[in-house]
Amino acid sequence: MSGVPHHLARWTGLVGSALLAVAAFLGGALPGSPLRATPVSIWQGPNGPLVLAAWLVGTALLAYAWWSLRDNVPSTRWALVTVGLWLLPVLIAPPLASRDVYAYACQGASYAAGINPYEQGVSALPCPWLDTISYIWRDTPAPYGPLFVVLSGAVVKATGSLTGAIVAFRLIAVAGVALTAVSLPVLARRAGVPAGRAVWLTLACPLVAVHLVGGAHNDALMVGLLVAGLAVIASRPGRPGPLLAGGALLGLAAAIKVTALVVVPFAALTAIVGGYSIRALIRHGGWVVGGAVAVVVGVTFAAGLDFGWVAGLASGSDVIAWTSPSTAVGQTVGYLAVPFGAHVDALPVTRGIGVAVLALLLVWLWWRARTREPLWHGALALAATVALAPLFHPWYWIWPLTVLAATARRTGWFTVVALVASFLVLPDGTGLPRFTKSVGAPLMTLLVIVLVIRLVRSARAARQPVAAD
Repeated sequence: MSGVPHHLARWTGLVGSALLAVAAFLGGALPGSPLRATPVSIWQGPNGPLVLAAWLVGTALLAYAWWSLRDNVPSTRWALVTVGLWLLPVLIAPPLASRDVYAYACQGASYAAGINPYEQGVSALPCPWLDTISYIWRDTPAPYGPLFVVLSGAVVKATGSLTGAIVAFRLIAVAGVALTAVSLPVLARRAGVPAGRAVWLTLACPLVAVHLVGGAHNDALMVGLLVAGLAVIASRPGRPGPLLAGGALLGLAAAIKVTALVVVPFAALTAIVGGYSIRALIRHGGWVVGGAVAVVVGVTFAAGLDFGWVAGLASGSDVIAWTSPSTAVGQTVGYLAVPFGAHVDALPVTRGIGVAVLALLLVWLWWRARTREPLWHGALALAATVALAPLFHPWYWIWPLTVLAATARRTGWFTVVALVASFLVLPDGTGLPRFTKSVGAPLMTLLVIVLVIRLVRSARAARQPVAAD
């Protein structure tokens, strides 16, 4: 597919984006749309077949155009112009593929009214737009960092309406995408990766148009701050001022979503000039870590909040979907027990194992990164965090995708994950994994088994002594 003309790919993607906007207008995550829709109810609803057809064809065209040029981008400027064109239709469309923007508005309303959203759910206000939020999230604490809670409160105060809040949150998402567009080429060049390819793999990915911009997710701002911080650190290693500023940017990213902290230890290694040593790590990496921690703590207390947002992350485990490998394994164990008359809830065990494996893997990756490509290992750490967490949403993959695109020499497995993830959510936010458990969970479990076997064989082969000639 590398032979596809550049102009054809550009306009094919634009048509796909336009069709997604049509799907959003006809059956997107509208305020009055049903909260418990299914693929069948969507099909039987008003314009159902047209909505699903526009979504499927639009996503397919956008994905095809992105995939076809993944290794053949004319230039960084061409990539940015094309991405801008693709974002225009979804920029003016209603919320697409997620209702999270309504939760943002309600959490902002709670905070503006003096309620701590880490202690009470949005139903405590009650939020004037409570009926737009999925039932499962009405009584759960906010899982977002203090910076985003403050931004949400400011948005609600400034706009005073749901429509105005949606527009404001989408503009914040666009600002995050713009920050990524500015910072990513800098990071890619420092890592020795073609800047145009990095920009294309990240920003032209359908996940960005559909979820970051269409869904107005706060991940856009988090990723923008994360990449900006890494770019500053990679550009000025060994210099206290830039390293402190880069750490502060990473702290701001973590104050949106705490996951950004995963990258901080690897950014500290990137800050070192010369070879690794404990002294060098403290001398140079300390500025990065200090800046990040100071910002997170400072923003938390300046907002008049506490660290309850960390505990709020556990609410994500309420969602059970096979797209999380540890969840899929637990589901599969339960399915296998049914023919024997047993009802086994293996999710707490398999999810606990996943978190334990993640902790060990993060330590191992950091240890390896001391002497080789810390930014790339940081990207792998983000990928592992997303893959081994109890919950996987498609837009979560944008976190590692962005850093991998700027640091990886090859573009294989992580682009395949992004391609598959682009088809997992319908225009109104209905997740297809909910309705494919009996098939998806065993297939994901089989994939986990295959990957584990390959990793074990690879590790054994690496230990074998090389035969002398």
